[in-house]
Amino acid sequence: MPEIDAQTYENLASELRRGLVVLMVLSQCEELQYGYSLKQRLGEAGLEVSEGTLYPLLRRLESQGLLESRWEVVDDQRPRRYYLLSAVGKATLGQLVDEWKSLVATLARMGIGKEAES
Repeated sequence: MPEIDAQTYENLASELRRGLVVLMVLSQCEELQYGYSLKQRLGEAGLEVSEGTLYPLLRRLESQGLLESRWEVVDDQRPRRYYLLSAVGKATLGQLVDEWKSLVATLARMGIGKEAES
């Protein structure tokens, strides 16, 4: 079976992950998170996100009103910026989860992913 080159595959896979990272970040900000803890949680779940991707995304989500942030000093260390879903963020997360479920159902109806189940 012919295969695409590794770089093309990685580009396609990266596009797919990029489309989901907002949903994943919002879902983890239902509890108070700071950037590094969020990066660790995502990594432990299997999604490696670079700081160059995560921090601009957090700022963008805050500017869109989906996240709120505040600075806190913990254990006399340097201040950390903590993020939490706003009310708009909670509603949006619910809508995005519904959209994701709809897309997964569409994929299932198309028979996509059945090979992985066998």
